[in-house]
Amino acid sequence: MTPSNPDLFEMRRLEMLSNTIFGVAMTLLAYDLPKTGAFATLPDWIDLYHLYVAKLSALVLSFIIAGLFWFSHHRRLTRQPEAVRGIVMLNLLFLLSIILLPVTSGLYGNYRLSGAVAVLYGLNLTLIAGLNALLWWLVRPHTWHELAAAIFPVLVFVPGTVIAAIYPEYVQYFWGLAFGALLVRRFAAPRN
Repeated sequence: MTPSNPDLFEMRRLEMLSNTIFGVAMTLLAYDLPKTGAFATLPDWIDLYHLYVAKLSALVLSFIIAGLFWFSHHRRLTRQPEAVRGIVMLNLLFLLSIILLPVTSGLYGNYRLSGAVAVLYGLNLTLIAGLNALLWWLVRPHTWHELAAAIFPVLVFVPGTVIAAIYPEYVQYFWGLAFGALLVRRFAAPRN
């Protein structure tokens, strides 16, 4: 608590916790790799491809997404050095959605052709993006280009989750559009 107002929480403490959570979650994305005993004989390139391509693509997608949200989270925390209990709890819920990412990403890497698994992964991505956008909206004073960049992934992940139910084998390409948030932020930023 800060000496100036005991009802406000120093967000530096939350930043330290979030660094740990993001670091562990991003490391756990690779927990399922490599599998020992996956091959009866020495594998060749095609064996490696068949076993790991889906897992590696899910890992890379999830790692980049987690990295972008980590970056956004830290930009947001610098604009909000102190917060009330409700904002802190909302940030903790956001961090919980990050903790779930290795679970849903692991499932998606193993069963990406399953509509149910792809939807579950999409719901996790949507939850992360939605909470991030809400937290940006609550930052006072908020800058509209940061808010626009935070809303953009939500606009990709919501229909992407619907697509995941119908075409789970193709949705990862659609989810990649969420990286357009970087362009939205860059082009919407005020020029000095």
